[in-house]
Amino acid sequence: MYVHFILYVKNQEASAKFYRSVLALDPVLDVPGMTEFQLNESSVLGLMPETGIKKLLGPSLPDPEEAQGIPRAEIYLVLSNANACYDRALANGAKSLSEFAMRDWGQQVAYCLDLDGHVVAFAEREKSESGND
Repeated sequence: MYVHFILYVKNQEASAKFYRSVLALDPVLDVPGMTEFQLNESSVLGLMPETGIKKLLGPSLPDPEEAQGIPRAEIYLVLSNANACYDRALANGAKSLSEFAMRDWGQQVAYCLDLDGHVVAFAEREKSESGND
């Protein structure tokens, strides 16, 4: 399975700059209407302007602009450099929700809000876990 996770954003350029810095990745696609970051071999994070999805799906879609700043999604990233990513998020305008702490499920995790109010979690990868960061 190949998965695209797409966040609707107010300002594609600002959000792309934010995630470029936070993830320390260049987008694999950056055109008007969509920016994509390859997270691993089967997962992509996409950023689409709120106005773009509204044009695409029309009036049957509730207007995403009306939910501006209300958390409606979470990106949970498990990384070997989670602290550095979290710090970069805060340096690029994210709002801290919870500093790194050991959670009930056994991971060190910090939480913040991105520029559009999406929750971003940074979980520290265990040394025994494999995968791409």
